[in-house]
Amino acid sequence: MAKSYNILKIKLSETGKVSIEKRAGAAFQEMPLAELRQACKFTQEQIAQSLKIKQASVSKMECQADMYISTVRKYIEAMGGKLEITAQFPAGSIKIADF
Repeated sequence: MAKSYNILKIKLSETGKVSIEKRAGAAFQEMPLAELRQACKFTQEQIAQSLKIKQASVSKMECQADMYISTVRKYIEAMGGKLEITAQFPAGSIKIADF
């Protein structure tokens, strides 16, 4: 029989807990829009209603490999988030303000 994660977590050492938290944090550093939507507990229909488009359009949007920044921004804002674009350089990161 499967065990609850909460039960397993109680039995873990502190080192084990830290290791799991690091891996979970890394998993949330990058994910496709569809997975992000699911992690935020939104349905395609809810996103579609917020964007005033059809659910099928949200489905197509999530499968696109290339889309406008404004489209991604609207999608993220429909979930209550804010899109920020950051340029990564060896000397550091710069937030791009023109979008």
